[in-house]
Amino acid sequence: MKTSHHEHNLQVHHDSNANSHHDKLNSSNFKLALSATLHCLMGCGIGEILGMIISTALGFNNLTSITISVILGFIAGLLLGILPLKKFGFSPAKALKTVIIGEGISILVMETFEVLAEVMIPGVMSAHLTDPIFWIGMAVALLAGFWAALPVNYIMVKKGMRHIH
Repeated sequence: MKTSHHEHNLQVHHDSNANSHHDKLNSSNFKLALSATLHCLMGCGIGEILGMIISTALGFNNLTSITISVILGFIAGLLLGILPLKKFGFSPAKALKTVIIGEGISILVMETFEVLAEVMIPGVMSAHLTDPIFWIGMAVALLAGFWAALPVNYIMVKKGMRHIH
């Protein structure tokens, strides 16, 4: 069946609008995922660096350092998610549950890649706070965690499982 020039232009315009809407939705999803990942990075980074500073200053072994850093990373990440929800009237239990579901996977991925980077970069785990390799290692670890968590957050945003509070 042959379409008229007018019908063809309407179809092209419709396809163009559909693609434009799809592009805007993908851009919006990416921006939301980027924001969520930066939010996660802030919490995990605070806890991770604090844990490594405490562990290094007290001379803890690597396993203890990693354990303390991961625990503090999770705590700081969860707290940064819970506090805004409390302002919106969530009970502490409901806020915690919401954050664990929405941010738990992101925090887990981010912490895993941060620890892997710290362990794999020679000298980071044995460095002192005054050694440049300590701070270089922390920066690389945070970047590794960010890049690992970004696609996770993007997928979660696209599936409607992740949002910013």
